[in-house]
Amino acid sequence: MARSKDAPAQKEPGRLKQMWQVFQMTRRYDKAAQWLMLGGFLAPIAVAVVLAIFVSGGHWLSLILWVLAGVLFGVLLAMIILGRRAEHAAYKQIEGQPGAVGAVLRSGLRRGWVGNEMPVAVNPKTQDAVYRAVGRGGVALVSEGPASRTKRMLDDERRKVSRVLPNVPITILAVGRDEGEVPLDSLAKSLKQIKRTLTKPEVAAVNNRLNSLQTQLPIPKGVDPMKVRPQRGKMR
Repeated sequence: MARSKDAPAQKEPGRLKQMWQVFQMTRRYDKAAQWLMLGGFLAPIAVAVVLAIFVSGGHWLSLILWVLAGVLFGVLLAMIILGRRAEHAAYKQIEGQPGAVGAVLRSGLRRGWVGNEMPVAVNPKTQDAVYRAVGRGGVALVSEGPASRTKRMLDDERRKVSRVLPNVPITILAVGRDEGEVPLDSLAKSLKQIKRTLTKPEVAAVNNRLNSLQTQLPIPKGVDPMKVRPQRGKMR
């Protein structure tokens, strides 16, 4: 039976439940995550207890405060580890699928880089694609698919960018697990390691320039725009 319109909307899970779901997903794809989190939680507590013994001077209140501080730092460190490992686990789930690079460029880039989840070139038959990101290191072209099939698309896109922005450095990255390729979960880190050559205003200008060219509609071959006749209906 279909739900009535007056039925209350399904309540979203709480923060703790969401964290538990993330932990379960991460543990499923990353067996070491739970032990790293445990170590990250216990290490600050152990350090706090040792410091409390030597610093508190036998005062119970000071000892308790030190232990509480260790617990808080342990929880914080465990959450940071969970976030990092959950990100890697999520990338493992989508690695090798069409659009995986776009997902990283949309949500996984660090500060200083701007990416788009839509490819700038795509092969509809093989689903191979080339994505573009702009940052302090210039323009990065990222291929998704075997290098033997994406080389031509990369060369075409590099020529297009060089023609429009001849003084901006271009970096080529291939995502994959073969030699010379960048794993999906290391893509954001690899972009960050590119030598900085542009300022923040220049990054914005380069990105706007490339986006404006990308949205321009191409004129069909064989059509001269200077000889196109207006439609009679629009002349009345």
